[in-house]
Amino acid sequence: MTKASASQDISPAQCPRPFVTVDLVIFTLREGQLQVLLMQRAVPPFEGMWALPGGYVRPDEDESLDGAAARILGSKTAVATPYIEQLQGFGNARRDPRGWTATFAYFALIASEQLALQSGANAEDVAWHPVETRPVLAFDHDLILRTGLERLRGKVEYTILPAHLLPAKFTLPDLQSVYEQILDRRLDKSAFRKKMADAGLLEPVPGEMRHASNRPSQLYRIRSDATPFLGRTI
Repeated sequence: MTKASASQDISPAQCPRPFVTVDLVIFTLREGQLQVLLMQRAVPPFEGMWALPGGYVRPDEDESLDGAAARILGSKTAVATPYIEQLQGFGNARRDPRGWTATFAYFALIASEQLALQSGANAEDVAWHPVETRPVLAFDHDLILRTGLERLRGKVEYTILPAHLLPAKFTLPDLQSVYEQILDRRLDKSAFRKKMADAGLLEPVPGEMRHASNRPSQLYRIRSDATPFLGRTI
């Protein structure tokens, strides 16, 4: 029997298995800054360091990676349906001192208003941190966070994703401000509004305005049948 054919005869139960986890890059806007949710580890390895929230895949409970990500997200934030997208996989023999591990990273966008954070069994604390002044993270989570930030900033230019960082109802100035904060540059007001109107992804909320000291502002929401794409870049 050749070496190749011998390897094909090994049953799945005989194969060494790496640890498999899901890690979440959860973004929100707070105090005018893009922030990320971090947990302070209460147990080794990296006890006391901050890390992305995550957890092991549970084969008896999770029907898919997406299901595992949704479960872990709900356990950390009590939010069931934000925008969430798989980022990519990360794995090697060095990222975790406990052994060979693979993680499937996701990034999520959540409006922070009335968001309840939950620390979980292995966390000393859970808190929002500005992405630009965050602490050094455990494992390879700095790499995962940078990858998630690049994905978000790359998609901002041609999608409606920043709206998921706002409450369900928002004004156009609110939305433009979110784009400007993520892109780190000012946008022309008229051009931005024309872009949103041409995309047809938003709809006014009938009869709902935000009253301020000057003229009231119409409230908008994302259309239920909207795709995330704007058609061309901002």
